[in-house]
Amino acid sequence: MTQPMIIDTDTASDDAVALVLALRDPRVDVRAITVVSGNVPVAMGVQNALYTRDLCGATVPVHVGADRPLLREHVFAHDVHGADGMGDVGLPLTGRVPAAGHAVDVLIDEARRHPGELTLVTLGPLTNLALALRKAPDLAGLYRRVVMMAGTADGSGNVTPAAEFNVYVDPEAADIVFRSGMPLEMVGWDVSRNDATLSPADADALAAVGPLGEFCTRIQRRLVEFCRTVTQLEGFDLPDPVTMAVAIDPDLVTRAEDRYVAVETAGVHTVGMTVVDHLGVTGRAPTVRVVRAVDRGRFLAMLRTACTG
Repeated sequence: MTQPMIIDTDTASDDAVALVLALRDPRVDVRAITVVSGNVPVAMGVQNALYTRDLCGATVPVHVGADRPLLREHVFAHDVHGADGMGDVGLPLTGRVPAAGHAVDVLIDEARRHPGELTLVTLGPLTNLALALRKAPDLAGLYRRVVMMAGTADGSGNVTPAAEFNVYVDPEAADIVFRSGMPLEMVGWDVSRNDATLSPADADALAAVGPLGEFCTRIQRRLVEFCRTVTQLEGFDLPDPVTMAVAIDPDLVTRAEDRYVAVETAGVHTVGMTVVDHLGVTGRAPTVRVVRAVDRGRFLAMLRTACTG
């Protein structure tokens, strides 16, 4: 039996690999791809999603979503993913036409049509989902799972010392989602850094399995440089793909904890931080399933399988 899924993405180079994982896995039925402003402007993210979808031979509708954070100025990640978001390797990333219907309405309508059935995977800032919750508060009880690439559980950030990019871009949206009561699963950047970093040898092995493997590694060209100079990783890490892998196969998780998590929206040094109450000192009930570690070998095997053939 396939798992019905909606993917909300700000499509850049690691999001594209996550899309490949989902679109190529026979266990997954991707019903819609919704796009939000984040790594790149929303129109660019739409084109990158459409290109990746077509490369996978899929026909899933791709919908345009929010083009800015709820309250803040845009923050993009071209320094991480390239001017086109896909590594600046010369891909033809223009001219494709998205489906009708706004992403926010799609998130609401699909959940209402299939209550308790859908997995929602969020790979970018949480603006689309926050807007959907504002418009339709009943949405909080309609998704079976909400698996988020968001935050960190260990306090380390990749855009500030305390904040992960997706939450930092729109902390007010993240705050709405984290307080919503939805069945949230957080796969933070710490999981990617620890368990989903591909060494140069890993990347070469993935590229060798076929054209999709070559695509998934080649588009990380700018990310490799960012990892070398900023996050101090050898090779490149894949936060969105490891989040998708957890959504597809929860048994990939080797350590997870139910925790109360708050989002900092007003700190001088900590805006966008996911504050995880590991010791229970707040006395608040857990609100999020916090993934702490995954099986790295199984994750790499999922990548190879998705890209083979």
